[in-house]
Amino acid sequence: MGERKAMLILHGKQAMNEEVRSAVGALRERGWVLDVRLTWEAGDAQRLVGEALAAGYSHVVAGGGDGTLRDVAEAMGQAGHSASLALLPLGTANDFAKAAGVPLEPEAALNLLEQPAQAVDLGKVGDQLFLNMATGGFGSQVTANTSEDLKKVLGAAAYLFTGLSRFSELQAASVELQGPGFHWQGDLLALGIGNGRQAGGGHVLCPDAVVDDGLLDIGILPAPQEMVGALRELLAGEGLFVRARLPWVEIKSSQGLDINLDGEPLQADSLRFEASPGALRLHLPADSPVLSRPG
Repeated sequence: MGERKAMLILHGKQAMNEEVRSAVGALRERGWVLDVRLTWEAGDAQRLVGEALAAGYSHVVAGGGDGTLRDVAEAMGQAGHSASLALLPLGTANDFAKAAGVPLEPEAALNLLEQPAQAVDLGKVGDQLFLNMATGGFGSQVTANTSEDLKKVLGAAAYLFTGLSRFSELQAASVELQGPGFHWQGDLLALGIGNGRQAGGGHVLCPDAVVDDGLLDIGILPAPQEMVGALRELLAGEGLFVRARLPWVEIKSSQGLDINLDGEPLQADSLRFEASPGALRLHLPADSPVLSRPG
């Protein structure tokens, strides 16, 4: 199993979460050194990852929502260190954790530290890394415009509510995508470039994505003339999609691209996404659906 020493990088608003406190205590009782550090502002996660690696921690735990996971996973991928990452999902959507089968109960999630770490891929765009998914089109607008207050009241259903309430603003984006043996050009309502499978509170854009195949899954929802039916299909995660699995893909749009990268907005006329195979060691359930060889 290796050294039982981990740092939990916990989102500041979870500091008084009693379930987390109990789970940390239970792991310590089993002989783990589990130190807790809190994030307060932008840049804290990256700084704390650096401190953990410099201090010799063999494991890091990301405790929070999808944004915390993104920040910690990116910092670890950029460091290129052999330390492994475990996930403690505490957010509203928990998109990657749910698709990967990571337990949402804190004690069960922390117990994954005792499962062997798997080498998994990260996605890359420019100098940024991501574990889950980049989204574009209407879906990314919904994610970006769903308020924190609404998420507190409705949970993941807040994304659906926001999507329906903003239906009159629905606009297609005209884009061109090109990769090895793949070309698609036209208007789309939604785009997913997935290392994981879902985003925006449960919208499954790349249902067959796995995290250890060295490839990115592409899911494109073209814009048909009948918008109402298309939105219904999008929210149900069915039909209509154009799909591909590629080591890299370039996206261009004369109107400019609005991309949501695990919650981080990106804007450009042209972007190149590529897979970074085996860039991170991650603790997942042995039967995780996002592993190409579960168990």
